[in-house]
Amino acid sequence: MAQVLEFKLPDLGEGLTEAEIVRWLVEVGEPVAVDQPVVEVETAKAMVEVPCPYAGVVTARFGEEGTELPVGAPLITVAVGEPAPEGTAATGPDTGAAGTRQAPEGERAPETERGQAAPAEGSGNVLVGYGTSEAPARRRRVRPERTGPAARPPARADGHPAPAEQPDGPVPVISPLVRRLARQNDLDLREMTGSGPDGLILRADVEYALRAAAAQGGRTAAEAGPRPAAPVAATPPAEGTRIPLKGVRGAVADKLSRSRREIPDATCWVDADATELMRARTAMNATGGPKVSLIALLARICTAALARFPELNSTVDTQAREVVRLDRVHLGFAAQTDRGLVVPVIRDAHTRDAEGLTAEFARLTEAGRAGRLTPGELSGGTFTLNNYGVFGVDGSTPIVNHPEAAMLGVGRIVPKPWVHEGELAVRQVVQLSLTFDHRVCDGGTAGGFLRYVADCVEQPAVLLRTL
Repeated sequence: MAQVLEFKLPDLGEGLTEAEIVRWLVEVGEPVAVDQPVVEVETAKAMVEVPCPYAGVVTARFGEEGTELPVGAPLITVAVGEPAPEGTAATGPDTGAAGTRQAPEGERAPETERGQAAPAEGSGNVLVGYGTSEAPARRRRVRPERTGPAARPPARADGHPAPAEQPDGPVPVISPLVRRLARQNDLDLREMTGSGPDGLILRADVEYALRAAAAQGGRTAAEAGPRPAAPVAATPPAEGTRIPLKGVRGAVADKLSRSRREIPDATCWVDADATELMRARTAMNATGGPKVSLIALLARICTAALARFPELNSTVDTQAREVVRLDRVHLGFAAQTDRGLVVPVIRDAHTRDAEGLTAEFARLTEAGRAGRLTPGELSGGTFTLNNYGVFGVDGSTPIVNHPEAAMLGVGRIVPKPWVHEGELAVRQVVQLSLTFDHRVCDGGTAGGFLRYVADCVEQPAVLLRTL
């Protein structure tokens, strides 16, 4: 008799709590082997193929492509052991291939199907969370269904979209923050109509209801009446497109917002003559060996500067009120991809030479463009190098990549008039900017770091003193 075991979405690391199903790699009724990838998911950090720890036959899948599932939610069920006799699988309108049951989205398999015993033949070296005790059940996010052509609520007389009617069934709330805000203030979401697409209840709706209740003596949102329209401008705003902040874009938004909230940052900058650095790179690449990239030379300069100014390779422990000075340099670099801005990390960058850094930059950049970066390759940085010059701009004031303490920005290198050896000449000039956490050091340290970087750019031989 086959035993049907449930495989849940595992912890994908780095505090990620959910993932979106991008593509199923197996069908119901197909056999699977231990550690065989069964689904491709997208987290806030990367695309990940999730391997199954069981060997057997897939009896059910949970969630359609595009569905977001929390960690710990059922992913698939697998029949292991001897094949189940015909007729033992659930039947009905949802039966799929090979007579097995295709579970409706969000429905959990019965306990009698999932089984309780841990499989002896399961994988022991897959993703974080495999084989651990069962976590408390969490409710999967529910995406409201769009019905027919009415993808948007009808417009009001003032040109703004009217709140959609509340549909029967689950309350249309996606954000856990909105639910928590309502719960903390004893607000019944079932009494509300959302102003978002398909009646989606937004944080602004909850905050309005709370303000209305406070202003009218504790009346509920339903008793307080409809949400008042915004003042009509002379020219009504055009209908816009709502783009969800999720995946990579959502993770970037959260991290940048946290950086702005927590880090008292400051920025200093300097122009440098990069002519000699460009000549040095040309000479290195003329030797016939592996080519060296400009970003690799800048990274090598950064690691040398951090050895002299270790305060900038730090993080702040706010609970302990301590600055934690880090011994190793894990260098992050900003890379623009089709999925948004990502920051891959080169581990132990201080131990690599220019050729090694060039190879690692190339590998991680290609993996980022292809969406193959792992969560481990996108986390753990201690200092970030941001080459925004590739976008054709001279300067910027970067936002520190929380929880790091500093980021070096590099603008484009362009010919400019420059006083060289007492005479006006056309030189290759670059603007360097350093944004730093003012809690870890003062301006003198930050200025010393940036000046050392500029000196190495202008006179690459300065690096020889640190080799």
